[in-house]
Amino acid sequence: MEALTPAARRILDTAAELFYGRGIHAVGVDLIAKRAGVTKKTLYDRFGSKETLVAAYLRERDERWRAWLTAEVEKSPPADRALATFDALAEWVRRENPRGCGFVNAAAELPDAAHPARQVIADQKCWLRGYLRQLCAEADVAAPDEVADELLLLHEGATVLNGLSVVADPVGIARELAQRALERAGAA
Repeated sequence: MEALTPAARRILDTAAELFYGRGIHAVGVDLIAKRAGVTKKTLYDRFGSKETLVAAYLRERDERWRAWLTAEVEKSPPADRALATFDALAEWVRRENPRGCGFVNAAAELPDAAHPARQVIADQKCWLRGYLRQLCAEADVAAPDEVADELLLLHEGATVLNGLSVVADPVGIARELAQRALERAGAA
């Protein structure tokens, strides 16, 4: 993301907190501007529209997640990295995702495929699937595409269920299932 002015940074930080905490449709630009200490004109000058601001919020969240996840996973040996994504996920959901996945939440609120945030959401999920596939390939897993699909489904399911408090320790359960999938595929 390109450098932001101090006002734009306050707007984006405020929007991120409000969008994730309350929901995108529940938060208007008036509230964001007020909380950020700027005028609505400044908000629109910096971002153009609420839709663009939503996309910027998700893009920055994705950049933060990617950087954090890859740094955490790289601490493990290559053969253990696919499973290490679940250890990292457990920490992430504890610190950053008490209300579930910000991308899944946004997708539920933004059904219009033309909304600029929808591409950001799709890119984030495609990246994670590709990253999991890369980790499977590096661990010499048989059928890395299929195993990456399984791991992605486990990641996403664990994240969603964590936010709903339906299953005790969904990330831990997902990790166990991922380990079984990796063992069946000749890794872990």
